Amino acid sequence: MSIAEIQDEIIEEFTSFDDWMDRYSLLIEYGNGLEPFPEADKTNQNLIDGCQSRVWFTCEYTNGEVIYHGDSDAILVKGIVALLIRVLSHHTPKEIVDADLHFIDDIQLREHLSPTRTNGLNAMLQQMRLFALTYAQSC
Repeated sequence: MSIAEIQDEIIEEFTSFDDWMDRYSLLIEYGNGLEPFPEADKTNQNLIDGCQSRVWFTCEYTNGEVIYHGDSDAILVKGIVALLIRVLSHHTPKEIVDADLHFIDDIQLREHLSPTRTNGLNAMLQQMRLFALTYAQSC
């Protein structure tokens, strides 16, 4: 499934709820479904700078695809981590670097996060793209 198709799915899921409390619950549900993140990977090296909460990301490059792993110590942020992994993981570095991640604005996520959480979201996206860019340059 393409990044655009995944974004369309997410937009549909979020727009089925009118109330942002329901949308927050959906984010928390995403976070609860995230694969367990190894305690050994919860290191300072894997921490995302700029996040209010502690957020860790790692990635691997397998069969031409970038696969992300992540976690957070905050339940809502963990949901955002899961959402970003859902959209960007299992795609080529070029697809990730070139992706127009319009779903974030389409579901009005930035508008419903505090300024510090929005900074964290931007920092997570920047790190994920940086990982992909690194793999793209080594291909």
